[in-house]
Amino acid sequence: MASRETIGPHPTRIEILKSAAAAFRRLGYHGATVEQIAAALHMKKGNLYYYFHNKEEILFACHQYSLERLMGLLHEVEQSGLAPDVKVRRLIVAGVHTILDELHGTALFLDLEALSPAHLKTIIAGRDQFDQGLRRLLEEGVKAGVFDRGDIKLRSFAMLGALNWIPRWYDPDGPATSQEIADRFADYLIAGLRVHEA
Repeated sequence: MASRETIGPHPTRIEILKSAAAAFRRLGYHGATVEQIAAALHMKKGNLYYYFHNKEEILFACHQYSLERLMGLLHEVEQSGLAPDVKVRRLIVAGVHTILDELHGTALFLDLEALSPAHLKTIIAGRDQFDQGLRRLLEEGVKAGVFDRGDIKLRSFAMLGALNWIPRWYDPDGPATSQEIADRFADYLIAGLRVHEA
């Protein structure tokens, strides 16, 4: 792999990704420069190239990190033994925190066009795995009678789309915290899934 881990007092790979993600969120992928990412970490541009060969590789690593976190969360809730609606709620809340707090808004559907074909293929494959996992949870809820019957695929796409659009409008200096947004999103999305009495 082209990226390298760091040792000693230097910024860690995750710190670099967080700085990059914050810059991408604030300025857009094309507007953010490697110099700005490095400067935020008090590094020289040349030192950043020790860890990543170029800006596109940093973006790819941000997406990979988000996917790995989300897949880990998915596995945890699937194995938790909780009720289906509680599983989905936990996944939504944790997903919002991953998107907003872990990498400051690097979401699964954003800036994909900037990735190389090989990197894009990898990220889409990972995203599809997460989508399949979410569909399993939704199907589990339907079978348990807590979620209304409907198009599982469409519901999964709608939920992922809603989550991934948050970085487009979220203001970290606004009145709502990421926890409040996570709770409200979970409330809204779960309410739309539940069986409604006639």
